[in-house]
Amino acid sequence: MTAPKLSVVSPVYGSPTSLEPLCQRVADVCNKMGISYEIILVDDRCPRGSWKVVKEICAANPFVKGMRFSRNFGQHSAIEAGLKHSTGEWVVVMDCDLQDQPEEIPNLFEAAEKEDAKIVLARRAERNDSLYRRAISAGYYGLLSFMTGKPLDASVANFGLYHRTVVDAYCSWEEEQKYFPVMIQWMGFEPVYLDVAHSKRSEGKSSYTLGKLLRLASDVVFSFSDRPLWIIVTIGLIIAAITFVLSIVTFIQALMGQFDVSGYPSLILSIWFMGGVLICSVGLTGIYVGRTLREAKARPSYIVADYLNDVPGSDKPKPR
Repeated sequence: MTAPKLSVVSPVYGSPTSLEPLCQRVADVCNKMGISYEIILVDDRCPRGSWKVVKEICAANPFVKGMRFSRNFGQHSAIEAGLKHSTGEWVVVMDCDLQDQPEEIPNLFEAAEKEDAKIVLARRAERNDSLYRRAISAGYYGLLSFMTGKPLDASVANFGLYHRTVVDAYCSWEEEQKYFPVMIQWMGFEPVYLDVAHSKRSEGKSSYTLGKLLRLASDVVFSFSDRPLWIIVTIGLIIAAITFVLSIVTFIQALMGQFDVSGYPSLILSIWFMGGVLICSVGLTGIYVGRTLREAKARPSYIVADYLNDVPGSDKPKPR
């Protein structure tokens, strides 16, 4: 079977009513462009009945493939699953809530051809999100940029066009914890940025609460960066340097007969402070050791419970 020109991968969670118009709009765009396509909808165990809608769409359109996880594994595991099962020369990754507009796909292709690029990232020049949401997003990406040492733009998410070379490189990573934007940047392919229109959510609200974002940020930081360890080392060196200087000052005061025993409160506070630093250091090291153990187990980053319009064969890519 001939591979399609384009694969569209969309993680599904929380927006069942947007799935049918999403697939229809993608189909209309691809037909207008005159290219073959497939749409891969990956249901991350959406609690709002999205799988039922996916089954209806797959029954009506053979070019739509459905995958359903055994449990909720997260958005980036859903992206990984879709990419591993995609077959197109080019792959578009987009959310299912229609904030990413399928009508931008021709513009992505045009930018890729014009710049001879393997990656075209959609940049949301004007985000149709609440002020609170934009503030949380800016803080999240700012934290990730600092802790990973890689500049991440809050206006750029997962929506973009990726060549098969990039997708195959991404799928070759044997790691449980994968964060799509950071991995794309790490691979080193020079991206082209394209300003695109950003729509309001068709329904509901983002499933990424502040707590989930902080947890995701910690997963990303501890999986892709050792900067927290260096921060702790730096704090330790600063404390050691200050202590050394104070020791010299105290020794000189003692020689001059000005030695004065420190009070009980300052002594206790110093002990508490150093104890907190030591506990934090040990705990941080333990987190990294735990991450190493987690990766050494080589558990799959996702498990697919059901397929639609796509029965895996012996040559079908499988999660590790």
